Amino acid sequence: MTEPETDRSLAEEQRKAIFLALVEAQDRGANVPDSRKEVAGQFGITEQQVQVIEREGLAQNWPPL
Repeated sequence: MTEPETDRSLAEEQRKAIFLALVEAQDRGANVPDSRKEVAGQFGITEQQVQVIEREGLAQNWPPL
């Protein structure tokens, strides 16, 4: 499965910020689907892009992991 081009148009720093926001939303008690929706709206991206960034962050052990 290939990643959408739009995900790579975001700088790594931006993707890390999105990943951090996702983790923080879940730490506040949001479930996974709700946290993805919240972060997508916050950053003006799709939930699919959030999922791709989430997988990247987990694979790369981005902070705050």
